[in-house]
Amino acid sequence: MIKEFVKERRSWILFYFFIHLLIVFVAFLDSAIPLKPILYIVFLSFLLFSIFLFSRYQKETRFFKGFDEWENNLDLSQIPQAESPFEEIIEKSVYKQTELLKKQSNHHQLSLEDEKDQLLAWIHEVKTPLTAMHLIIDRIPDEKTKASLTHEWLRVHLLLDQQLHQKRLYFIENDLFIEKVDLHTLLIPEIKTLQSWCMQKGIGIDVSLQEREILTDVKWLAFILRQLLTNAVKYSSQSDIHIRSLKKEDHIVIEIQDYGRGIDPRDMPRIFEKGFTSTSTHQDHSATGMGLYLAKKAAESLFIQLCVQSTLGVGSTFSLILPNRNEFVKITGM
Repeated sequence: MIKEFVKERRSWILFYFFIHLLIVFVAFLDSAIPLKPILYIVFLSFLLFSIFLFSRYQKETRFFKGFDEWENNLDLSQIPQAESPFEEIIEKSVYKQTELLKKQSNHHQLSLEDEKDQLLAWIHEVKTPLTAMHLIIDRIPDEKTKASLTHEWLRVHLLLDQQLHQKRLYFIENDLFIEKVDLHTLLIPEIKTLQSWCMQKGIGIDVSLQEREILTDVKWLAFILRQLLTNAVKYSSQSDIHIRSLKKEDHIVIEIQDYGRGIDPRDMPRIFEKGFTSTSTHQDHSATGMGLYLAKKAAESLFIQLCVQSTLGVGSTFSLILPNRNEFVKITGM
């Protein structure tokens, strides 16, 4: 703040030194004016000016230091009281702008809430005809047509589910319920949902669970596993997908391994970014780039580490490292 203060008062300081140097210069040229008394007066003036400058620094920077330390969270109680006319002008302006921003923020928040509620209501409404459509598809005698329609139905179902959880993700802390869960019971419905798609692509799913009882939120862990399994099936063909659970260093780890096309090394740092699809298969219009992004965000809220190992053309392994019991204190305290 000293540097800023000197810059602000630079013209005044330079003017002070110029005047005193001019007086000394005149006394030096004019023999009628005694030089030593002039130097003495200039020295005393400099001491008084230094004290004055220091006191003004303390007084004038107090208000601006408060602004510098302000967290910009629209909390006006943190702003120091104005002590000069110019500071009052700034204070009034900040108060007006902050009140305007608060009104706009509340308006946008209400609009977003309304939009979210409308979209969630629409998704729930669409689920009814989608369920009826699935029942109709099940009665189709032609197996080939039935498989094709089931696949398209599944795509719509998964996209709606993804959209539903995307809107809920912003309020996930209000939606968490940590409890003991049987991992096998949680996985079976997710595998059955993808069964027709797996059969169409010739994919088998092998489940090997050393650790079955876990502590987590059922709904959100199911969503994360759904995204990872959907990705594994989507990018695999005529191969198996292995789902394992084991214990590593006091943490339960869930692994989903596929033998699909794998991930290009240059894409690895970006696969969890919102909207990122791929650089090697950028023409794949069916990819939304949202699945892994949402899975990562949901995992972070559950304090789950989501890691990936992949070799291009060989396959990928996604690992979910679940938090231990002590770390759930952070979740329950959210």
